[in-house]
Amino acid sequence: MNKEILEKYDMTIGIECHVQLATKTKLFSGADNDARDKSPNSVVSPIDFALPGMLPVLNREAVNLAIKAGKALNADIARTSRFDRKHYFYPDLPKGYQTTQMYNPIILAGYVEAPLDDGTMVKVRIHHAHMEEDAGKLTHFGDYSLVDLNRAGTPLIEIVSEPDIHSAVEAKAYATELYRLMTYAGITNGDLYNGNMRFDVNVSVALKGATELGTRAEVKNLNSFKSVERAAEYEFKRQVELVEKGERIVQETRGWEDAKQKTFSQRSKEDAQDYRYMPDADIPPIVLTDEEITSIQATVPKLPGEWRKELQQLGITYLQVEELLDAEYQLNTNPSILETISGFMPNHKKALFVAQWLTNQIIPTIENPTELTELKVWLIEAMFDLQEAGKISSTNAKKIFTELFDKDECNVEDYAKSSGYIQESDEGAIAAIVDEILADSANAQSVADIKEGKDKAIGFLVGQVMKKSLGKANPGLAQKLIRERVK
Repeated sequence: MNKEILEKYDMTIGIECHVQLATKTKLFSGADNDARDKSPNSVVSPIDFALPGMLPVLNREAVNLAIKAGKALNADIARTSRFDRKHYFYPDLPKGYQTTQMYNPIILAGYVEAPLDDGTMVKVRIHHAHMEEDAGKLTHFGDYSLVDLNRAGTPLIEIVSEPDIHSAVEAKAYATELYRLMTYAGITNGDLYNGNMRFDVNVSVALKGATELGTRAEVKNLNSFKSVERAAEYEFKRQVELVEKGERIVQETRGWEDAKQKTFSQRSKEDAQDYRYMPDADIPPIVLTDEEITSIQATVPKLPGEWRKELQQLGITYLQVEELLDAEYQLNTNPSILETISGFMPNHKKALFVAQWLTNQIIPTIENPTELTELKVWLIEAMFDLQEAGKISSTNAKKIFTELFDKDECNVEDYAKSSGYIQESDEGAIAAIVDEILADSANAQSVADIKEGKDKAIGFLVGQVMKKSLGKANPGLAQKLIRERVK
């Protein structure tokens, strides 16, 4: 579509995110909460099947995790919250209603600040987040469908944002940061493939300057950050095209076809009254004290925003900071990546070296995150100590690291010596090589360039010294000697 036409309109996005809570059992039953790789209908209880006479018992750990999520969302926690019944009839919902929190949610207004690629932040207000149970799952086979209730009763919080997002890029950034917040705080296992977090993206368009939002369409059950971005982009263009043709945008629920990179209509959007909400008489209200909330939230680990402030003290780039934050949960290392860097913070120079080594030498080379379970901190430290002492070059440090990465802890300096990686730092020996290089007529132009202030030529001559010394000369010392001799 013509870019000029698209620029006539504003995009407005609100996102609802379902977060599966990392409890051992379900929200109202004692059934196993981990249905991964389980046979259909094998981790269920009579409560999940909604058999007559069965009564729900609220999982206290789910409440604790919701309270922790409130801290991650910069939100207040309701001192009293209640459950309601949301009625609708579908084969994967045996009760005929979903237990949720319509009127008195546990998590009140808050906000999330999400970083964009240019280093700026987009602030997205949180309207509220409520607890609820998940439904089961239908699998369709041509002219029939099968129901699996393993997921029924899974504890969720649904985080509802305000319509503060105005581009597909911002939508992706918000979804990404929400994922970080929930995983860092220990709220969810964060397995996007298995639906631990699912995003519903509400998109509307309106002419720039309009005082009212357009009719929104909701794209359901997106489980990747890229699909959030792509679905928002597609919906924006689809809706603008309809408006330009003078056609009406229908308030509806739409799905996302990843293979075709397009949305498709599923059903017209229900209003709240269609669900006939009513208080759930079987579940008492959740009543919390200030002391309880403070005590539970005190156990929340350091969150992404706090880590950013600490890492930025090192002077590394914005992209390196974000790469380290992502790697924290992508790589299952012991100790964790961020804990490792933090442990070196008293020695700023070493902490910087470790951070840069991780982003430049380790993270980019890991194809399967599960392969890296040990950071080899002893090996990284050895690289720092040997380079700091001028005993090995950065090039040889990379070689040593690669060669020893799969080995048990050993004396790295002894290995470097036996492998011929130790740099020659004897000034007399290196001076002799420097004099030989400077006297070579083939390097006369480089010498002349240095005299004219063209420092780039020094790098060339240092390279010649390294070549002559078979890579063993200390490059810093070689450069010093060249500068002293060429004036």
